[in-house]
Amino acid sequence: MSAARNPGRVVGWWYLFLVLLGPLRLIYIPNKLFVVDNAAATAANIAAHPWLFRGGMVSGLLGAVVLIFLALAFYRLFKGVDQQLAVLLVITGGVMPAVLTLVNVATDAGALTVAQGPDFLSVFDKPQRDALVMLFLRLYHHEITAAEILWGLWLFPMGALAYKSRFVPRFIGVWLVINGIAYVIQSFTGILFPAYQNTVFLISQPALFGELAIMLWLLIKGANPPALQPEPS
Repeated sequence: MSAARNPGRVVGWWYLFLVLLGPLRLIYIPNKLFVVDNAAATAANIAAHPWLFRGGMVSGLLGAVVLIFLALAFYRLFKGVDQQLAVLLVITGGVMPAVLTLVNVATDAGALTVAQGPDFLSVFDKPQRDALVMLFLRLYHHEITAAEILWGLWLFPMGALAYKSRFVPRFIGVWLVINGIAYVIQSFTGILFPAYQNTVFLISQPALFGELAIMLWLLIKGANPPALQPEPS
């Protein structure tokens, strides 16, 4: 069945686009350019590779747009199951995280601007500018930590909808709720106990595959909810 006739497969494709966009800024660029506890080296790397860093910003812009269309595709898939939960999914998983992603793009723009050292920043000496670059990057990280609570919350209605739908396996619905709980715990850990954030992330890895499970199911199997019955007049 073609994607155009299968709302589930449309969701799967949007999810795949989002998954492909994420690693550039979240994984590759930090590993390539950032040096832990070394502001000078990090700022120098960003200044030496501005187009790579801008590529991460573009991936953030595209990711925000894809996230909105993904949430709308989920709404189309699940609105017949429970419209209120489907609306909640759009708000917590589409609109609000997309806005935070756009804020992070602006934060990266600040880091790049300071790293390149334009004339109007000449009032700051080099170590001060390097510290400002690191501050912008830390703000990016804290914004991601804050966004994780939304990454978790949108999985609660998604999991409930998948469980109730009967056209997505119920175990995936349960897995998504567990995945959501893991994200919420990660968010609070990053705020309250940041030294343990990486440890909690590693421990929660099996739970975090819930999103991958529903993405692969919808890509491979698809899902075509039954047509809504018109209400009696």
